[in-house]
Amino acid sequence: MTDTTPHARPAAPPSAVSTGTRPESRREARAPRPGPLGYRRALAALTLVVAAWGVLWAVVTPSFQAPDEQNHLGSVLRIAYGGGWPAPGDAYFAPAVVDAVDEAAYPSDPPGRFVHRPDVPQFVDLDPVPRDERTRVEAATALGDATSGTDVDQMTQHPPLYYALGAGVLHATGLTDARWDTATLALRLLDVLLLALTVPLAAGAARRVTGSPSAGLVAAVFPLFVPQLGHIMGAANNDALVVLACAAVTFLAARVVTGDLRWRVAVAIGLLVGLGLLTKVMVAFALPTVGVAYLLARGRPWPARLGRVGVAVAVAGVVGGWWWVRNVITLGAVQPVGRPRDPATVAQVPTDEVPSLIVEKLAQAFFGNLSWLEVRLPGGWVVLGSTVLVVVALVALVLPGARRASLVLLLLPASLAAGVAYNAWDAHGVTGGLVAVQGRYVFGGVTALAVVLAVAVWQLVRRSERGLARAVPLVVALALAAGGGGLVWAFGAFYRAPGESLGVGVDRWLAWSPLEPPALVAVLLLAALAVVGAVVACLAWPRRAVAPPS
Repeated sequence: MTDTTPHARPAAPPSAVSTGTRPESRREARAPRPGPLGYRRALAALTLVVAAWGVLWAVVTPSFQAPDEQNHLGSVLRIAYGGGWPAPGDAYFAPAVVDAVDEAAYPSDPPGRFVHRPDVPQFVDLDPVPRDERTRVEAATALGDATSGTDVDQMTQHPPLYYALGAGVLHATGLTDARWDTATLALRLLDVLLLALTVPLAAGAARRVTGSPSAGLVAAVFPLFVPQLGHIMGAANNDALVVLACAAVTFLAARVVTGDLRWRVAVAIGLLVGLGLLTKVMVAFALPTVGVAYLLARGRPWPARLGRVGVAVAVAGVVGGWWWVRNVITLGAVQPVGRPRDPATVAQVPTDEVPSLIVEKLAQAFFGNLSWLEVRLPGGWVVLGSTVLVVVALVALVLPGARRASLVLLLLPASLAAGVAYNAWDAHGVTGGLVAVQGRYVFGGVTALAVVLAVAVWQLVRRSERGLARAVPLVVALALAAGGGGLVWAFGAFYRAPGESLGVGVDRWLAWSPLEPPALVAVLLLAALAVVGAVVACLAWPRRAVAPPS
């Protein structure tokens, strides 16, 4: 399979022809690359928009109305207060977290739940505890054990890196003894920061693969198209660090497949995979992407490329892979179950329906399954999003120009999805039901999907920088509409009962929020400014993209 992927490189000097250096192509001559300042300004504006979008999700989602959020808070507090990292099954919820769960009205059903359950408390019918009366974390209540009368916390089935980072944030901000909802919000904002850091990585990878700065801007706004991503990255959970680690590996894999075969890149890949493995086992699914990137790269003989793969794998094993090897040796499983599931509580699924249900549930949970997978994005939007992703992948793989890079990058989300499907099928053989089919487990591949989207748009405009620059405002407008629409949908699903006015929903939101109303107004204003900045930068981009470099 041939690939004509252009590599981003400075323009050839006037003496290029006489020295044997490859001169600029005619396409490059017709569409000069923009100066670094213009590109960086536009990328910074889009990064701020994605960050603002994540902050809005963090303040819109009610506390603990995201998967396992109370568990993640408890595990952060365990490290922050010196409780260590017990073996799976030996960790317990802190009394402060148990009180917090009660004050957060969990469990209760949000009004947007896909099926109304009259026997379960309804979130809109409950009154929030006033802010100044909410439980504060303190040394006496921050740790649980077998004598505290609390349930087992299964989060120690994962390594502790994310939780150590979260504990460091609480210490650095002086929030270790804050109200539980304030501490939770701080961890949510940490996850938003980790999401924002993926934006320049996606843009850099897209620019590397296509040679187009405009492609980088297209990739930058991809997160806004996935409401579930905002919901998960705007909540406190260890998936955020997985997403960032996989984004960094994706960026380096894009460099490798386009010819960057320096040893230090292989070492950096191993380091990033290893750090990711100290967060969650899902990062191991990035290794096929790394291996195939070196396999398809040009410029070095086979032994040299295999040597770099070996270095990357070895470094990953030394940094983080040892944790999972230790699990197998000492606990008899790669990832032990901290809290076994009771098969009697799992709905039974006929075997012949399992494959189609896995695909359906995974697509739904990727695009929009808010709360504890209870609030479902309308099926038409899920079908549309899934169809677009399939078409985008086919365009990137079929049309020449960046097929090698697209194949390498698509391996990551494909591997993660296959891992989720296999795990669900395997669990079905034991329990008879489908469990753990969650789209957030595929979010490590979001950066790769962002790059492939940029490649597809680049192909559709016939790899014209001028044409792609003109498409940037349209793509950004669609992304802003999708991002805003997802937030509006989530707000109604969480705070507005059927027939209620918007004002009633806003009052309920203000009452439950950890922030005072003036602070929430400030958040909304800053988010609006970020959107205005992005719109201005992207409307000016077609002119900047064809201007002579500064």
